[in-house]
Formats: sequence, structure tokens, C-alpha cells
Amino acid sequence: MRYVSTRGSAPALDFEGATLAGLASDGGLYVPESWPEFSKQEIAAMRGLSYVDTAVAVMRPFVAGCLDDATLKRLCTTAYGRFSHDAVTPVIQLDQQHWLMELFHGPTLAFKDVALQLLGQLFETFLSKRDAHLTIIGATSGDTGSAAIDGVAGRAKIDIFMLHPAGRVSDVQRRQMTTVFAPNVYNIAIDGSFDDAQAIVKALFNDRDFNGRFTLSAVNSINWARLMAQVVYYFYTAVRLGAPERPVAFSVPTGNFGDVFAGYVAQRMGLPVAKLIVATNVNDILHRALTTGDYSCGTVTATATPSMDIQVSSNFERLLFDLAGRDGKGLAKMMADFESTRAMTIPADMLAGSKDLFVSARIDADGMSDVMRWAHERTDQVIDPHTAIGLAAARNAGLPADVPVVTLATAHPAKFRDAVERATGVRPHLPARMGNLFEREERYDTLPATKEAIAAYVAERATPAA
Repeated sequence: MRYVSTRGSAPALDFEGATLAGLASDGGLYVPESWPEFSKQEIAAMRGLSYVDTAVAVMRPFVAGCLDDATLKRLCTTAYGRFSHDAVTPVIQLDQQHWLMELFHGPTLAFKDVALQLLGQLFETFLSKRDAHLTIIGATSGDTGSAAIDGVAGRAKIDIFMLHPAGRVSDVQRRQMTTVFAPNVYNIAIDGSFDDAQAIVKALFNDRDFNGRFTLSAVNSINWARLMAQVVYYFYTAVRLGAPERPVAFSVPTGNFGDVFAGYVAQRMGLPVAKLIVATNVNDILHRALTTGDYSCGTVTATATPSMDIQVSSNFERLLFDLAGRDGKGLAKMMADFESTRAMTIPADMLAGSKDLFVSARIDADGMSDVMRWAHERTDQVIDPHTAIGLAAARNAGLPADVPVVTLATAHPAKFRDAVERATGVRPHLPARMGNLFEREERYDTLPATKEAIAAYVAERATPAA
């Protein structure tokens, strides 16, 4: 399998190269040269498989030429052996149509663990064959940071620098990052928003001088390997609800579009996805883009769903690449214009290509709280605010009654205990495996939200490229 950039001018890479690079050298995102397709028989054969065996079956085409089945299964077994539930991503029924896919049974209680536990294994495997030291620079709106740090803390040949917006993540999210004292982990709180942090990371990757001094890689969902791992749970869930004979819809709370794009990939591979419901909070750039073509940035509004407080959805570029007929040069111009003006109007013919699969919804704070109460009172489920955004959108989607609708439960409610308590009166407790999180010492540095400040900080601490 070869990987090409959405902007058309970076060299094609194999899976190992794309994983280690993260962002393409032309500023684009790597995607497979073509989408592999499964037959109905191949999808039906996934019924009854363990999560690990499903992962091997789904990811096999994407790692072809770099990892054999035995190695891939060993990596998946190690990655998912740290999850607290044997099903890894269990499905819970709410009523006759609605289901929750629980993605928070990993070590940091968020869906990011599903991908980042594996990504840490992949990094270590690939680096063991190279005389190279990897410098990971990432931005987090809350959950990516803790999951990435957990995945690579203490690993040889890797340093990780994680930026988070100061005061804009929950106390649990922050502490899961800042109480990890491994010598290769550096936490940075920036005086700005997640979008500022993400822009700094992209600017560092695109700075040829800086990039040339270090071997940079990404753990954000700009890294293809992360999305690949997330494709698995769409297959794992759908076959348990009747696929391939029965179409299944998924509602995805999202800010950065990565988790939704993984569902799109599953559909391109042959999974019968009835609809992908893109559920946003009031920071609704994706809802506006999919309904009217207005992909323009506003001001980020801080909400009780901080992981969705985003105005630039980096993974949306991957969808635009397909909608534009995979015209990398044309998309490069569109993205350059967007990056300079912070606005884009998606052409009607491109937008039309998304209508059959995608619907979207904008859920405000009242809608979020209402569905948190409904879930608690009518289904005995306590859900986090992000999951509530997805569930509210699912319940409002008006899909036919015979179509199961699965909402992705992206985080454990205890990660957002204040918001859950305000809505439901219930204060969720952290699982016992989190230990004494609130008694541990924190360690992080606070820096201005500028490329120059972050570059200087990293340069002082990172291992230069060989």
C-alpha cells in the first residue's frame, strides 16, 4: 500500500514512512493511494472475531508491505491488552433504535486510546530498525495529549512535546498529561486556543529549517495510522448489529473530523453505513460546511465540551480531497487560500458528493444537558458531554426506525465530572485504575502561543536528527 498527499506534490510513501512522517512535506495529509474494498462475504466473516482479530482483518490492506499478520496481531494484542473491557469497544443498547459504542475503556478513558496505544507500538517497531530519534510535536484539545503521552512515555528513541490550551481542558484531562514524569515527556500550556496550538504544530512541520534539524512526527489525527486504527471499531460494531445485510448509522461527536473520517473510510471499504451524523457543538464549522458549503472560521467559544471547541478541522481536508476527485494540486490551492483568509466556500458540485452519506447537527448547551438527563433517567446511563452532543444529534436525525443508530461514546463521564453533575445531579467517579490522580504532582511549562516560543523550547530539549 502506498500513501499520497492530499496536496499532490509530496513523494508517495509506504505505511512505515507515512506513519513516521505524520504530515506530508507539502503540508498535506497522507491517504491511501486507493481504498481497499471488502466483499459482503469478507465482512460477514468478521462476525464472532475478537477485537484483535477484527483489527488485523481490517488493517491488513493498509499495512501491506510493511507488517505481516503475525507482527500486526502481536502489536494489537499488546495495545488492546491494556483495556479494561474484554470487548475493547462494547456496545450498549439504549432503546429500540439507539446504541452507545463505548470507546473509553483504555488507560486514559477516551477514544483516542484505541489508536494511540497501537501507534506507540508502531513507532517503537519502526524505530527499532532505524538509527533515528523521533521528535513528536502535538496539539491537544484534551484527550489526544493524555492518550499520546501514555502511548509513548518511557519509549526509547522518542521525545514528545504536547501543547494544550491553558485553562481550556478539564482538570482530569490536564492531570492525565501533567502528572506523567517520564524523561521523554514535555507538557506545554499555551496562552491561546486549541486552534492556535494546532496552527503552531503545522507551522513547525512546514518550517524546512526546523524540520531539517529534527525527525518530526505527529500523533494528532493528521497521522494516517491513527485514523486507520479507528476504522476498526466501525466494522466491529456494525457486524454485531447485522452488517453486511443490515445498514447501520453512526453519530459522531467531532471537532477535528478524524473520527468521522474513519467512518467514511469504513464505508468506502464496503461497510453498509446508512448515514454518518456529524455532531458539533456551537463551534459549528463542520455543520455549516456540510449544510451550506461555508467553511469559514469564527471565534472559538469555550463550552462544556472542550474537545470540540475547534474552528479548523484538520481532517476535513482528507474528505475534500476525495470530493475534489483527488486533484491534489487543485486542493493545495484551495487550502492555501483558506489558510490565508480563514474562509472557504465549498463548490456545490463537491458538496453534492457528500450528501448521500453525511448529515450534520449543531447542538447547543441546553440540547446537550437535556439528553444527558434523558440518558440517565430513561436508560440508566451516565454519559459525558461530548457523547451527549452525539446522542442528541442521533435522536434528532429522524432516520427510519429499522436502522440502528450507534452514537460513539468518546470519553468516560468522570473526565467531565462537573458538567455531568450540573446536568444530572450525579458526580461520576474515576475508575479505580486511575489511582491517586488528584494527589500527584503536576509538571508543565506555560509559554506564549507563538511558533517562535515553541520552536525555541523544543530545540533546547529535543534530540537532533542523525
